[in-house]
Amino acid sequence: MTGSDKRKQSLYFPEDMLQEIQSEATRQDRSLSWIVQKAWKIARKEIMKFPSVTEDEDEGDVRGKEE
Repeated sequence: MTGSDKRKQSLYFPEDMLQEIQSEATRQDRSLSWIVQKAWKIARKEIMKFPSVTEDEDEGDVRGKEE
């Protein structure tokens, strides 16, 4: 995504997590959006290591068909 892309999206967080993000945004004098975007950039390589839901479902489907 480029810096000029200003699409809006609603995201829902548990109340305690939202309070932590807000507190960090205030501490850094940044927006919630900025904090979440930076967190994603930092965490995305780790998140990409997680198996996808469809990969797990496909394995289950194959096993079910063989039995």
